[in-house]
Amino acid sequence: MKRYLPLLFTTIFLLANCTPTLYQDQGPDLSQLDRATRKVYAHVADLLAQQQTSQATLQLDPWSKIDTLILDRQNQTLAIYFNSAFANIPFREDNTAAIYRTIQASLGRRYQHYTLSLFARQQPLSALIPNYYRPSTTEYDETRRPAFDSLRIPLIRNLSSPWQPTKGLYTRNIALWPSHGWYYEQKLDRWEWQRARVFQTVEDLLPLSFVLPYVAPMLEKAGAQVWLPRERDIQTHEVIVDNDTPTATNLYLENSHRNHTWQAGALPGFAVGTPPYVAGDNPFNQGSYRSVAADTTVTASIQWVPNIPEAGRYAVYIAYAAEPDNITDAHYTVTHAGGRTRFLVNQQSGGSTWIYLGSFQFKAGRNPETASVTLTNQSREKGVTVTADAVRFGGGMGNIARNGQISGRPRFEEGARYYLQYAGMPDTLVYNLNHDSKDYNDDYQCRGEWVNYLKGAPFGPNRDRNAAGLRIPIDLSLGFHTDAGTTRNDTVIGTLSIYATTGADETTFFPDSMSRMANRDFADILQTQIVNDIRAKYDPAWNRRQLWDRGYSEAYRPNVPAALLELLSHHNFLDMKFGLDPRFRFDASRSIYKAMLRFLATQYDTPYIVEPLPISHFRTRLLADGQVTLDWQATTDPLEPSAKAEKYIVYTRKGDGAFDNGTLVSQNTFTAPAVKPGIIYSYQVSAVNDGGESFPSEILSVCNIEHGKQPVLIINGFDRVSAPATLETAEYLGFANFWDQGVPDRYDFNFIGDQYDFLADSPWLDDDAPGHGASRADYETTIIAGNTFDYPYLHGKSIQAAGHSFVSASNESVMDQEVDLNAYRIVDLILGEEKLTPGPKPIDPQEFRAFPKTMQTALTDYCQAGGDLFISGAYVGTDLFENRVDSADIDFAQEILKFKFRTNHAVNQGGVHPVQQNLSVQLPNFAFNTAYRSDIYGAESPDALEPSDSSATTILRYDQTNASAGVAAYGDWDVVVFGFPFETIMDQTARDQVMQGILASFTH
Repeated sequence: MKRYLPLLFTTIFLLANCTPTLYQDQGPDLSQLDRATRKVYAHVADLLAQQQTSQATLQLDPWSKIDTLILDRQNQTLAIYFNSAFANIPFREDNTAAIYRTIQASLGRRYQHYTLSLFARQQPLSALIPNYYRPSTTEYDETRRPAFDSLRIPLIRNLSSPWQPTKGLYTRNIALWPSHGWYYEQKLDRWEWQRARVFQTVEDLLPLSFVLPYVAPMLEKAGAQVWLPRERDIQTHEVIVDNDTPTATNLYLENSHRNHTWQAGALPGFAVGTPPYVAGDNPFNQGSYRSVAADTTVTASIQWVPNIPEAGRYAVYIAYAAEPDNITDAHYTVTHAGGRTRFLVNQQSGGSTWIYLGSFQFKAGRNPETASVTLTNQSREKGVTVTADAVRFGGGMGNIARNGQISGRPRFEEGARYYLQYAGMPDTLVYNLNHDSKDYNDDYQCRGEWVNYLKGAPFGPNRDRNAAGLRIPIDLSLGFHTDAGTTRNDTVIGTLSIYATTGADETTFFPDSMSRMANRDFADILQTQIVNDIRAKYDPAWNRRQLWDRGYSEAYRPNVPAALLELLSHHNFLDMKFGLDPRFRFDASRSIYKAMLRFLATQYDTPYIVEPLPISHFRTRLLADGQVTLDWQATTDPLEPSAKAEKYIVYTRKGDGAFDNGTLVSQNTFTAPAVKPGIIYSYQVSAVNDGGESFPSEILSVCNIEHGKQPVLIINGFDRVSAPATLETAEYLGFANFWDQGVPDRYDFNFIGDQYDFLADSPWLDDDAPGHGASRADYETTIIAGNTFDYPYLHGKSIQAAGHSFVSASNESVMDQEVDLNAYRIVDLILGEEKLTPGPKPIDPQEFRAFPKTMQTALTDYCQAGGDLFISGAYVGTDLFENRVDSADIDFAQEILKFKFRTNHAVNQGGVHPVQQNLSVQLPNFAFNTAYRSDIYGAESPDALEPSDSSATTILRYDQTNASAGVAAYGDWDVVVFGFPFETIMDQTARDQVMQGILASFTH
């Protein structure tokens, strides 16, 4: 439940040259009114009552009532002022006209010539139509748009990016915060979640699982700068390199030349100090920073070299002091495992806090060639100032102490109150608004005040509008939450959008005099976009709840356009079937991005284009001269005609490094430079247009081994991402991870533990005993690995070790006959946890079949032509046999793949041993993963497969049950099938030995 500011509305009526009859709805007593007025009131009241039925045509809020009715018979006018609930629906030209027609018709012939005026929240109904939905710009309400859009120099410009959107969100700054977070509760003297553990998550994490993987990157790919008041990096390691605390392991290196020498800055700067930080501590006031004059060439530089504790992905944050005469083009270079990425930073804003440059892959150890940040004094603005302070790598663990206790959690799980202290925000203006007595209140109140401090005077924090702040021109802010509420029917609780037309100062305009009706515009566009998209893709009955004008802190505090989103109910099982599905998270996040794009384009009267969807049908070919040809197809978006690919970016990774900054190409084919023999090269492709860049494709890999063995084609058939399986009866409802844990999209920090309370009528007692949906907490700090879409590389490493060249292709390209399988003697089909998967509702199409008919046909033709085939996956038998509707599926399994299905829950532990076999290389004992881990997904329900005829034999058995884990058959074609995913074998040496044995056994 959010907090709100009570609102006071006063209605003023100006009456001229007449004495109309005035009715104000203060109760049911109409005896003092004349007959005509009573009759008019009764007609309209009856009409409102009719709108509370399921057959209602106007779809009004059921709480709609008449506040005031003014009947002027002399001038033949009728004005009706409705209560605030009447304004809780979206208004457009068509439904506004329909309301007028319906009310006019209900009054009968006597009043058909009266001029009817309708109001809600003291506004004419037409004024409640957002500018975006008006037929032309000439009808815009200019009071709810900025007076001007000044030319801005973006805070951060990525010079290494090959594409910059011109019709997206470039130069726009968006503040975005997800839900609550782990916080200190003074009353209980403990750290805890702000919401209950239900349906395997908490609201403190659920919106974060939309924002970090999807919403923020979508906005950034459109060109926006995105600001978050919670830590955005899930990396729990943290390394800080600073001039105040040089160490033997982390190098801080200053270089100067002639008259350009680094000097101590005049103001305080960052220093690590002695964490944990207690009340009042500001690490950005505990140290110093460095300053030097700019030059047109590099005459001074600083290099920050961290000692990276573990290879992985780390956010990189910089800090500096924003002195008035700073340069606007400070040159930073991040050196990482994929190369060098160059940035320009406008140091006139954003000083004395952490500024996010991006996330990069770093190798372990201290090496300036694979992990470092460099700043030079080169600038077009000679003679002005460059400043430098600390550089931070990684998100880290919480280090704010409350009553002597730190959270013990990764920083990204904590509430905003604590991150904002660590980020140098002023306490009494931003995050400590309750004198250290109520962290809960501070956490939801600080977010809007943080927005104001980012922007600064005259939009500053409400306790001091003239605070200079960070001078970042925030255009828009959004608080993203999920709501409570339960139902047992087949309709979701749905989407609520909240705004405030009155600010903290009780005025209806922003400090620049823009009307706060802009908040309603944004809230309406946001809710409309989300609901329309979900109805089109998932659920035609998705519930659109109200548009609330309420004094919620996160809606009224920001001094920029703002809204508060309650996307769905985290307490309702059906809503959470959507909320835990990565496909839904992507699509709902795309809706949020599109709503922001449309709102800001309307605010600033600029053209816009929606960024494309990821490409498909990706495939690679290795040419005779060692060059690699990549081909793919653009993906059309049926919901967005403008989201067309114009060009593409090809990203390349060499060996075990990281992807480079990309190469821009004009067509959907690209011939990469010749690869070096014996080295694996990996590729990703994204689509771009003037609106921005799509998410990247799956990763395909190739390797050319000179004079090597026959090349192998790897088919990546593992596309699946999904929510867990469900248990649904009249009495029990929940997520059945014991059947199928689902597949996260790349990774998941949202999962806290398995659900244990399935009784649908189990009552909520408190957040520690939430009843139905209650879930365990054993994985609350674990990042759960999902589908990384990078398994051709893992398979390829073992194929390379066996002496074979290889290429790879997507399953779509194979099924659409874009790949000639017969050009390869050996095919390795990756099926991971691919299987037929339902959507959140029965009407949703099922996806991710392991063996669609077109794939069965392609593999049958290949095998019957004498090809050799290796298949591995957790549901290779399940997908073909459990359908039981089509006997052709079973025939394919038994006659072509040479196995029959035994069970899809063969073991819950992954030990495997070989049996007597005719393989030329003896397979080892090994183990594959069945558990939740951070480095590889778990195959929790592997299949047991048995030979289908005498040509086949069992080659592997599960240790736990001795059931058959792998089948091989040799004859006119050779085939090996594993009932578990090859890539989940946990030891690289074992993977290499297994792959070598399989490839060596093939005879054709």
